[in-house]
Amino acid sequence: MSRVVFLEERCKGCKLCVEVCPVGILRPSGRYNRQGYEVMEMAGVCTGCASCAIICPDVAIRVFKSGKHKGGAA
Repeated sequence: MSRVVFLEERCKGCKLCVEVCPVGILRPSGRYNRQGYEVMEMAGVCTGCASCAIICPDVAIRVFKSGKHKGGAA
């Protein structure tokens, strides 16, 4: 499973990431950073598409894609 990490002090609460997420897993968190902006959070299973990180004007999002485990003998 991939995951999204928000650099909360960079977030300005624009919600562009929420709008662009194709699976709708991003939402306002109810937490606020030191600048008074509400920060976002991940609430669901991330596909790792990174649309949120690409659209973020404040470069406040990091997407960590899960590696695919290959089965079989070595």
